[in-house]
Order: sequence, then C-alpha cells, then structure tokens
Amino acid sequence: MSSRAGEEFDAERAAAEVTELLAAPVPATGPTVVEGDPDTGEWTVTVGEGFRIVPLWEGRSLTGVYAPEWNEAVEAAEGHLESLARESGARWGPHRPVRLHVALLRWEAGASVEPLFEALFTADLYGDLVVWGPFAPDGRWIALTVGHSDGDAPMVLAALVSDRPIIEPDDGDSPL
Repeated sequence: MSSRAGEEFDAERAAAEVTELLAAPVPATGPTVVEGDPDTGEWTVTVGEGFRIVPLWEGRSLTGVYAPEWNEAVEAAEGHLESLARESGARWGPHRPVRLHVALLRWEAGASVEPLFEALFTADLYGDLVVWGPFAPDGRWIALTVGHSDGDAPMVLAALVSDRPIIEPDDGDSPL
C-alpha cells in the first residue's frame, strides 16, 4: 500500500506534484531505497541512482472484486493516467511511450535491468511509461505509470523523475 490510499484522485494536485518532481533531489549514485510513512509504513517514495518515484494516487483494494467492477477499477486508474498525461502534455507538449515488457521479461528471468526499471517492478509498477524530456537546463525526464501487483491489489498511479534518459530497452539485447 502507498501513502495515497483512501485519497480521491485530484488531477490538479497530481499535476502540481509531477511538476515539483522536476526540482526534487535525486541521488547521483548509491543503492535504491524505499521509504515509508513512519507511522504506517506505507510507501511514500523510492529513490535510487538518478531517479525518484512517488505515488500520486491509490485505488481501493480489489479483494473480492470481480468483473465488471474489477474492469471498472482498472479503467478508472487508466483514465486517471490519461487525464494526467493530457494535463502534463498541455504544459510540456507530446509525450512518448516507453514500453517495459522487455525489461520486465529480463527482470523476471533474473537478468540485470536498469536500477530505475528494477525499482518500478519492485514497487509493482509494471505498466508502460508515459515520458517527457529531456527538460532544460539539467536534462531531467518525467514519466507516469499505473500498475498493481496482482488482481486483488489496488491500482497505483505513480510519477518519476530521472536525471538520465528513460529509454525503452531494445528487443535485440534480450538474453531470453
């Protein structure tokens, strides 16, 4: 669970938080660290070499929820991602997709992946990325994603900032 559990989705708040990420500190080196709320332990931020990932919204638990309600919950989360992408696109122009399936297959097979991708997968954020960047003057990148760990877990919308290019892995490099 994230620190955003129980909050209603607010596109304006989420867009402001995404913009704030452009100025957020990211470590140049070091291990990936997952931080949680001191009282609840719920996920608040993941920082690692060149990136920061934060939850923006978390849906309700899907335990005991089946189609069509389950499908509606997934569609709502994807709708939040789309509305936030439109809002961000109005500020920064068109985004580009970065598909994560190659990196995910590598990671699931035990192969090495970039620390950013490993952090996303560890946080159960398996959805493709919606990416903008690089931004002047420091070349930072912003991305959005939505995902969940399994059919019962809540959907989570997250944003990240990276001081390195966010590039889709090449299928030809796959060790699989």
